[in-house]
Amino acid sequence: MAKKAVASLQTGSKRLTKAIKMVKSPKTGAYTFVEAVMQPEKVNDWLKN
Repeated sequence: MAKKAVASLQTGSKRLTKAIKMVKSPKTGAYTFVEAVMQPEKVNDWLKN
C-alpha cells in the first residue's frame, strides 16, 4: 500500500523531496521528528524555520 502512495506522488509531479528534521518539545524536552514532502527548492527554507 505504501508503494502505491509513493508511486502516485512521483507521477503527479516532477520531483519531490522528503525532508525530516528533529524538533525539541518545549514541554517535555523530548525530541520528535517532523516530516514533510516538498519541492527540492523549498527544503532549505523549511529547515531554517
